[in-house]
Amino acid sequence: MKNKMTNFFNKITPTLNRIGENKYLQTIMAAMLEILGPIILGSFAVLGSVYAGRYHLDSLAGAFDVVSALSLNAIALYIAFLIAKHLVPYFIKDDDGSSAGIISLMTFLILTPLGKIKDGSNVITAIPTTWLSSQGIFSAMIIGMLVARAYVYMKQHNWTIKMPAGVPPMVSRSFSNLIPAVVIGALAGVINYLFTLTSWGSVHQMVFAIIQTPLKNIGGSIWAMILVTLLMQLLWFFGIHGTNVINPIVMPIWMSMDLQNLAAYKAGEPLPNIVGFAFFNIVTWSGTALGLVLLMLFAAKSKRYKELGKIAIVPSIFGITEPTIFGTPLVLNFNFAVPFITNNTVAIIISYLAVKIGWVARFTGVQTVFGLPLGIFAGVESKVSIVILQLVIQLVLSPLLWYPWFKHADKLALQDEKNA
Repeated sequence: MKNKMTNFFNKITPTLNRIGENKYLQTIMAAMLEILGPIILGSFAVLGSVYAGRYHLDSLAGAFDVVSALSLNAIALYIAFLIAKHLVPYFIKDDDGSSAGIISLMTFLILTPLGKIKDGSNVITAIPTTWLSSQGIFSAMIIGMLVARAYVYMKQHNWTIKMPAGVPPMVSRSFSNLIPAVVIGALAGVINYLFTLTSWGSVHQMVFAIIQTPLKNIGGSIWAMILVTLLMQLLWFFGIHGTNVINPIVMPIWMSMDLQNLAAYKAGEPLPNIVGFAFFNIVTWSGTALGLVLLMLFAAKSKRYKELGKIAIVPSIFGITEPTIFGTPLVLNFNFAVPFITNNTVAIIISYLAVKIGWVARFTGVQTVFGLPLGIFAGVESKVSIVILQLVIQLVLSPLLWYPWFKHADKLALQDEKNA
């Protein structure tokens, strides 16, 4: 059975690796990772605004609101730029994609419906944040990819204005990007007008209705998270980078759900989502490997696991699990296959039920920072019950889930040492 499974994954590994290295998935992953900075900043700004409001510090709350409005409420703008910027270099090696990113940002704004604000007798044109925040994430991704491909096509087919050799490079580059910017921008204007004649009213509304909402309903469910977690860990077990393969697909869905929770939290409304990217990261922190390290440190009888526990304990407290994964090892080690593949899923199910019942608060959606120690990693959610949940998962549940498998492996290691 073991040999059959190993042979099967050996056969499909090249295909899975190609999926993980797909230029579009890698572009999405890169863009999502780069917006973590604005999301983390905006998340803490939301917390600051809420707490300042509770103590009637209105001016301070207003300052926090500015930060959150220009980070979280403008996140689709950053995504539109970053998607195009990261995709272009896959096709044009000497182009860093910045010009395509600017054109993509311009296109996104052209396709965004404008609003009007009445200021006394004056009517001011404004851009509502409706489509600039979580609701515009998928349209920003689609626009970024389409603009990038259109830009690449025009550059590769010499739709550019070439300047004489003596013109400075900066000036020459600006003119070479002039035709793509004008053509794509004009086309966006025509598309925007045509959509005003439809029942959707805008491209963003269409994408939100027929793509983003159905994907959220499917990919944002607890069942989807369970399936994703099992598949991710199964790939890891066979030595395939499960995070690179799976995360680009689910990150946009889960992060948009976190942004919805943050918006609701700031408005003082009930949080709409139980699961999300913050939920996943905090519940599956360190892949529950800390429990295995604690068993090595306090329950191991073999010298091998005792020494590994001493080496791995400090990194594990900060969520760094490479010493455990490769030192045990866990990859292709069938003695630990069941807990390595299923522990995260068990933790997710128990956590979901705890939140659903009301024992644990819903996650506000604040994105945490990798490398924070146990407890503090969950503390960014500003809910004591979430911190307690993480401590229980890592210090109680995780050792229990690893224990029977660890005792068997430790017994084998001890026997090997005696024989040696």
